Amino acid sequence: MQNFTPNDLTERENYKFLIGSIIPRPIALISTLNEDGTINIGPFSYFNIVSSNPPLLSVAIQRKGGIMKDTARNLRRTGEGVIHIVDRQNYLNANQTAASLEYGDSELSKTSFSLVDSVSVATPALNEAQVRFEVKVNQIVDIENKGDITADLVLFNIERYHIASDIYQDGKIDPRGLDAMSRLAGHDYGDIGEITTVPRPE
Repeated sequence: MQNFTPNDLTERENYKFLIGSIIPRPIALISTLNEDGTINIGPFSYFNIVSSNPPLLSVAIQRKGGIMKDTARNLRRTGEGVIHIVDRQNYLNANQTAASLEYGDSELSKTSFSLVDSVSVATPALNEAQVRFEVKVNQIVDIENKGDITADLVLFNIERYHIASDIYQDGKIDPRGLDAMSRLAGHDYGDIGEITTVPRPE
């Protein structure tokens, strides 16, 4: 077995090691509002649950050359957005939103997504997502490396859940019905795959 420290690796090597080993990663497809009111959409796989009491989610948004991504910029300004779960039905459209566009140019034009009004936030949502969360920013943590801010870690309060009726029964979500997609390394995605049930010990 090989071993090394992060300092032995370049930034790119650290990145490739992490995304190749911490798999599968759930994908947050986030909609936010640009300053001119246009919709911004971006996918992020540094995404997970923080707490169920209170319900909190986290997304780490990497900066490029110290420059905030549009999603982070919008979240800092408006304090809200909508997080959608990427599934088999929408992952190709979600992938299209990763294109690098000028600020204010909407990724919506690259997709066949349609918008629907939210209830608890002003940011519109994507109608095609089977699960989405209307969220407000709890806090944003600047991630620093050697004095430079390299990422924006955002914690979100969930204001409202939206779950497709045909995948939600008896308080549970059907994982096969949701058919969530995950990110692997490079250009690769993974699906739900085989499900193994192992009871927890008493």
